[in-house]
Amino acid sequence: MEDNRPDPDKLLEQIRVDESRLKRGNLKIFFGYGAGVGKTYAMLEAAQHLAATGVEVVAGYVEPHGRPETEVLLEGLEVLPPFIVEYRGLNLHELDLEAALARAPQLLLVDELAHTNAPGMTHAKRWQDVQELLTAGVNVYATLNVQHLESLNDIIAQITGVRVRETVPDAVFDDADSVEVVDLPPGELVERLHQGKVYIPAQAEQAAQGFFTRANLGALRETTLRRTADRVHAHLETTRLASAGSRQTWAIVDTLLVCVGPSPTSAKVIRNSKRMAASLSARWIAVGVQQSRTGDSEDRSGHRLMENMQLAERLGAETATVSGDDIAEEIVSYARSQNVTRIVIGKTAEPRWKRLLRGSIVDDMLERSGEMDVYVVQGGQQPDEVRRPSPRRSVSWQGYMWALVGLVAAALVAWAFQDFGLAEANKAIVFLLAVVLVAARFGLGPGILATIAGVLAFDFFFVPPYLTFDVADAQYVITFAIMLVVALIISTLAARLRQQIRTARSRERRLAVLYRLSRELSAVSGAHQLAATAQREVSGIFGNGVTIYLPGEGARLEPVVSIAGGISVGSHEMAVATWAFEHGQLSGNGTDTLPDATALHVPMITPRGTAGVLSIIPSAGELLLSPENRQLLQTLASQIGTAVERDELADETRRALLQIDRERLRSSLLSSVSHDLRTPLAVIAGTSSALLEMGESVDATMREGLLKELVEESNRLARLVDNLLTMTRFDAGPIEVEKQWFPLEDVIGSALGRLRKELTGRVVNKDLAPDLPLVPLDGVLIEQVLVNLLENALKYSEPGSPLDIYARAENEAVMVGVGDRGPGLAEGEEKRVFEKLFRGSASSHSSQRGAGLGLAIAHAIVSAHGGRIWAENRAEVGAVFRFVLPIEGSAPDLATIEKEGL
Repeated sequence: MEDNRPDPDKLLEQIRVDESRLKRGNLKIFFGYGAGVGKTYAMLEAAQHLAATGVEVVAGYVEPHGRPETEVLLEGLEVLPPFIVEYRGLNLHELDLEAALARAPQLLLVDELAHTNAPGMTHAKRWQDVQELLTAGVNVYATLNVQHLESLNDIIAQITGVRVRETVPDAVFDDADSVEVVDLPPGELVERLHQGKVYIPAQAEQAAQGFFTRANLGALRETTLRRTADRVHAHLETTRLASAGSRQTWAIVDTLLVCVGPSPTSAKVIRNSKRMAASLSARWIAVGVQQSRTGDSEDRSGHRLMENMQLAERLGAETATVSGDDIAEEIVSYARSQNVTRIVIGKTAEPRWKRLLRGSIVDDMLERSGEMDVYVVQGGQQPDEVRRPSPRRSVSWQGYMWALVGLVAAALVAWAFQDFGLAEANKAIVFLLAVVLVAARFGLGPGILATIAGVLAFDFFFVPPYLTFDVADAQYVITFAIMLVVALIISTLAARLRQQIRTARSRERRLAVLYRLSRELSAVSGAHQLAATAQREVSGIFGNGVTIYLPGEGARLEPVVSIAGGISVGSHEMAVATWAFEHGQLSGNGTDTLPDATALHVPMITPRGTAGVLSIIPSAGELLLSPENRQLLQTLASQIGTAVERDELADETRRALLQIDRERLRSSLLSSVSHDLRTPLAVIAGTSSALLEMGESVDATMREGLLKELVEESNRLARLVDNLLTMTRFDAGPIEVEKQWFPLEDVIGSALGRLRKELTGRVVNKDLAPDLPLVPLDGVLIEQVLVNLLENALKYSEPGSPLDIYARAENEAVMVGVGDRGPGLAEGEEKRVFEKLFRGSASSHSSQRGAGLGLAIAHAIVSAHGGRIWAENRAEVGAVFRFVLPIEGSAPDLATIEKEGL
């Protein structure tokens, strides 16, 4: 009986997916091929039906496009007010995500899933808003057109000539809980367009001449249906594997499998199956079958099997290899895992007695195929193969010689048993032991020889009359027969076990190779480092003749040679590798494409294309002809390509995140400093206008006050702009620090001098240690740090309160501190104060608060010096900001300082 139990691993994975879905909301997408097919109408109609049953339905964002029949369906539904964003003089209406999360209805309606949100919204895309709603447990109905799917963007542009800018990742569509196709014949859609039910007349006329042609709409409609069918098929396959455990075939789409063996007659079977798959428009799989063989026969069969598999690949088949003692069971098991509906297998003419004696794979296939159809094709030899003489091969007689030696040893032991008077059964056991040892060590052929020779030797030497093959007692005939059968069975099982052990070792070796390569690749980054690591690992398996090619500038292939013994990269080998890279197919030695090349060139196929080429010269001439080694090599190439692609994706992600951070910073800077810029500008403009209007009528005291205020606001504006420029320069790249040996007292004095006016009325307590050493630093930048810290202390302390500044040497470094007597830092702000645009909450006069850039700039400068800066509340009152600068190297003497003008 077949085991129809589901696969436990697949069940656990399905349970994990189901549990994750229980924690989030459900997404239903109303899917169409263009505007006007009725997606929004269908969504609202379904929502009204649910609302009638008591489901809490809220319209988060619905765009009726001025269609009365759509607006009617909004009646009776709660509608969230849109979030209005002012952008370039326009009021843009967006989905209010915060209000939707706070409302958290049972069902939220969100139109136009691919919409791009206005600048300043939480997410850049509306589908990201929907993802957050789903994570919060809110069920969502959404609408989407096929042209907005990311994977179809290029195809749609080619069909329609219009490049769609707003796209949705395919994962959002594929992970949706349900998809409803909203369909409308293209003729009716064009009629609706002319009636003004899709766009206003001016837009409708333009659309009818461009995007909305019958040919375009027909192609979009077919693409929509096909994409939905692909999604349904993927979900159905997941359900089938989870429920049936790959043990049952669902004949929904034809999949044809052809059994490929080492026989030269397989070529005809492969070609017949190709024609059958083409006529059925079916998926076509060629499965190589490896039987348990030993010695030279294994080499010959492996070579012929590889030739047949290459023929199937050239004809366009997917290829795979199975091995095992029960060939029919392996094929049927693989066929069920791939949902195969038809199996094609070849047969050759052979006597019936052989089929009865050895069995038939065809009969086993027919018996075990179950619901799958089996087509039996009469094989045929190729003309050149019929005329080709079989190569003469030397036969190794070592196993047979050892079989005879083993029997002699068994006979001697049995002769010793006879001297001790033991029964014949003990002697027979000795011969059986010899048969088992020979078969296990040397295979089936020597085992059969040992079996037959052992029975004859036992009869000749140990059964009366001795030294003849005559049998005095007829019961010994039965003993001989049973002994022969048992010995044959044991030798066959021992040989089979030997083959299974060898196969298991081969698989273990392959798994170990893949695991080691995966582990090594995960420990490095960078395309060239990955290639060098992979080259070293693959060389340890196939010899030193390994080179990896990666695309360089201009997408031209370049060799990565990191170890001695790599392939000599000449123009011919480079051309062959380039062909493999461009076509995604094997080329070079051992293939039908450019076979005169020295190396075999294997493309690194990844989901995004070809990442590079793995080229190898085998250390032994026949090494890469075996299916196992060829398959291992392709798996290694794919794994290396995936690692290179993963590294490229990581770099792209880092660049994208950096760009996002820069855009977010730019937006935050503009919004944050807008008030700080407008305030001094308004004061400057007002003061200047007052002076201009009043002219000579203003007295000297007022004039002086206005001019003083004008200068203060100008300085304030200059410092703000300076901070903005400094932060922008720091974000553009690493800070360039030009260190020189400075006395720290001079830098502190210069900073206090720059803030002389701001410090008027303040007492600055200086506590500078007398033994302060010279410090290697960038004087301009450290002065800026001190100025920013002092300005921060001025803003966050009461006017007239004293400030403290101190410096001391400690452990090959100097520490500088700036303290105030203000309200101090709120809990949790000790680290956040150095973040960009963060403003403390403890200011006693918030009108003097800055843009949140001064401390961030100070942190960046100190870090660039290799130092550390931090903030903490003082024990008595106020806060203190400290930073440490390391002292590296030996300071020059005073004479050198004076000479160099430092």
